[in-house]
Amino acid sequence: MKNLTVVDNPLIKRDVTILRNKNTDPSEFRLALSRVSYAIAIDIAKLFELSEFKVETPLEITNGYELKYQIVLVPVLRAGLSMVSSFLEMIPEARVGHIGLQRDEKTLEPIDYYYKTPKNLGESFTILLDPMLATGGSAVASFNHLKKKGAGKCVLASLIAAPEGVIKMQNEHPEIPVYTAAFDRQLNEQGFIIPGLGDAGDRTFGTF
Repeated sequence: MKNLTVVDNPLIKRDVTILRNKNTDPSEFRLALSRVSYAIAIDIAKLFELSEFKVETPLEITNGYELKYQIVLVPVLRAGLSMVSSFLEMIPEARVGHIGLQRDEKTLEPIDYYYKTPKNLGESFTILLDPMLATGGSAVASFNHLKKKGAGKCVLASLIAAPEGVIKMQNEHPEIPVYTAAFDRQLNEQGFIIPGLGDAGDRTFGTF
């Protein structure tokens, strides 16, 4: 699908399998999720632009590089928090905002209850962390908020994506790239991704 990148290698396939396994305990789940998040962060970093400057090594002066703009990580509460630490280890200078969205189990539509991000989003590169791109409702609502606050360059990082969510993102925010570790078959009647991995937030924090 247009603007969809599936980050795919043998280690990710192994870790996605660990995430899918219903018998994986929360500690193993968190570790596998962290490793997948690292891989996604590295792939997204290919989109970053750099500024060049001179740096002095112990032997001579050579060319050095730094990120051209501020990176802002915005996890969708609560499951998105599970991806933050991995992204921060790769991009320690990043700032972190938060968006709180809760799905209405009857309508499957997102209800927002919290929003806080750094200023100057228009001059930043914003990465939305939303592990499960299911209906696409929370991702679309989040980007609606971010754009109202002036966000320009944006990308979505997820662990698992369903066709329905990707299509909704393409319809509502066609310019925003979507990165995921697995592109699954479809949603079930309850709006959960299948085969999926269950509820990422519950499995991360042990609240199932």
